[in-house]
Order: sequence, then structure tokens, then C-alpha cells
Amino acid sequence: MEELKNKINEITRDKLLKVVISNKLNKDVEYNKINIELKEKNNKEYYQIEKYTDKQVFHENIELDVLNSKLVEMVFENYKQIGAWSDSTNYDLKISKKGKIFLGKKKSQNENLINKSHNREKNYILKEGMLIQPLIDLGIFTKGGKIVNSKYDKYKQINRFIEIIDDEIKKNDYKELTILDFGCGKSYLTFVLYYYFVEIKKIDVKMIGLDLKDDVIKKCNDIAKKYNYENLKFELGDINGYKYTDNVDMVITLHACDTATDYALYNAVKWNTKMIFSVPCCQHEFNDQINSDELSILTKYGIIKERVSALMTDAVRGNLLEVLGYKTQILEFIDISHSPKNILIRASKGPISKDKKEKAMKEVNNIIKEFNLNPTLLNLLKNDNLI
Repeated sequence: MEELKNKINEITRDKLLKVVISNKLNKDVEYNKINIELKEKNNKEYYQIEKYTDKQVFHENIELDVLNSKLVEMVFENYKQIGAWSDSTNYDLKISKKGKIFLGKKKSQNENLINKSHNREKNYILKEGMLIQPLIDLGIFTKGGKIVNSKYDKYKQINRFIEIIDDEIKKNDYKELTILDFGCGKSYLTFVLYYYFVEIKKIDVKMIGLDLKDDVIKKCNDIAKKYNYENLKFELGDINGYKYTDNVDMVITLHACDTATDYALYNAVKWNTKMIFSVPCCQHEFNDQINSDELSILTKYGIIKERVSALMTDAVRGNLLEVLGYKTQILEFIDISHSPKNILIRASKGPISKDKKEKAMKEVNNIIKEFNLNPTLLNLLKNDNLI
């Protein structure tokens, strides 16, 4: 214990920018890895500790002068390695199976690390400290507006979705918007979006959430009344065949299963919607159809076939939107380690050149021919003479 204290004292004589604690002594140690970084907020420096389990990350902030004792406490009889970096030195502390401690030091100019470590907290749109009632009810924020440690990943995911929408909204000076959310489910993200538009962007919005479950719709309407979200309504209905006669500026679909995404995109196109944000789910259609003599290597293994089919589905959807005059991007919504359903289709009205439209359609026809596919979205568009 004393030798460990002495070595850690030697390391912490420098002002450390980053520390990584790793290599668990045994499987009973709770955290797989611990990261510590120097941060700055409101002109005050502190250390942020991130403790990683298999599924979660827990955060703790400490004062600079507590780092030494905290390192001893966390490492003793738990881990076998500490990596630490100051602005001029790299430290590598290792503990052998017999308890021998070795400390290596190497001079290094860590300018990039300095810049990274001194960055202020990421400037999230939904900031900690805001009293956002849906996030409180969802258990992501405490009643005081603090992030619940175990919900930090979910907090980042919601902010990521808001950021993707915000990137598109910033391109125009919108004063009002009509938004349809297909397959809204319990709708916490719908409520968060409404808060973003009304409270942060100061845009007058009319939002409608659509779902098939009567009890869900009733509950969501009750919550909207509780929050005093006057222009947020929820209706019972199917994506396939839903009728809406007014102008629609934005269509959102989150995890609409299989071809339900196609019906949502089809409706969005029919309404000449300005913006589309779609997170597809459970793309089974192509998986049941896909077949190729020349490229059978992509279909002979079940898991490869499933993933290729899902990617092809969304590639075809993206191209068809381009054919119809939408600038289309396919983005990573969340890290794949959190969910394999991590693709988001973002599409906004053109202009798209004739050559680009023709190329996009040719690519769709080529993949259909090669793999014997029959896409629902293409059939819907053809039947309505939209393509």
C-alpha cells in the first residue's frame, strides 16, 4: 500500500491531463475501466471520472486536490495498470502478479491532449440544469435538472437526435412548422422535440403523434395536457392509409417496423414534406426476397444476409428519396455498441440535378435486378405515378 502511494504521489506531482485505470485484478472488480480527464467549466478546473461497466458508464466530478487519494482508493487491490499524461510526461504504472510495482516515465509534448482535455463540456442543445419535464419523467434528469448517471448514454442519444434535426432547421428561418410523428409509441422523444421547437427555437409548431394503441394515445394526450403543450396532439391510426389534408413540413418515424417505414416515407413524399427524419427498424422484407447467383456469398450466411438486407433496404430508400428530389443522407444515429438499429435517414427537399436522379434510379434498378428484390416503397410510388 505504501509503495503504491509513493508511486502515485510521484505521478501526481505533475498536473495530470488524463488518467486511464485498467487491467482488473479479478472478475469481481465492478468497473472494467476508469477514465479521468481534466475539465473546465465556468473558469474552474476539475476532474471528471468515468467508470465503465459492460453496459453503463457512471460519472463523478472531483476537485483537483482529491485526485491523489482517489487514485490510491480506486487502484489498490482492484487494478494492475495506470496510464497518466501531463503536458510534458507520459507515465505508465504496472503492478505484477506478485505485487511488484513498476513506474515508467517518458518525456512527451502532449499538446493535442491538452487541447482535448481542456475543452469545455460538449455544448449540448438540451443542457444539464434545464428543467425539461419529459426528461425528468423519463428518469434522465433529476427534479433539479441533473443528469442521472445511469442514464447518461440515453441523454447523449436524445441530444444526438435533436442535433441532427437542429442542423436541418438552422438552414431556414422557420416561424412555424407542422410535424407528424408516425409510430410515436410512449412519445417521450415527441415531447422533448416539442420542447426543443417551442422553448429553445421559439418556433410555433403543430405536432401530431400517430400510433395504433388506444391506451397509449390516451395517456400521451393526458401528458400533453399536464405539460400545457397546447399544439401537441395524439391520434389513433395506421401509417398505411393515414389521411391528412393540410401542409406537412416535417415527418418523423422512429423505429417504424419493417415496411411501416416505407408507408411513412411514401406519405411524406405525397405531402411534399420539406424534411424527413426516419430511424428504420426490423428490415425483414429484403431478407425474405434476397437471392443472387453471382453474389451468393452475401446470402449464404444467415447473419451476413440479415445485415446486408437491412443495409440494402435503407440504401434503396435513400436513393428513391433522391429520385423524388430530396437531398438525402444516411447517418449514424447512435453508436452501434448501444443498438444495431443505429441508422437515421435525413432527407430535405432539393434541388437535385436530373443526372443525379437518373443515376440514383439506375442504382436502384441494378440492385433489384441482381438480388431479385421487390421494394414496397418503389411499388407504392409507382402505383401513385410518383416515379
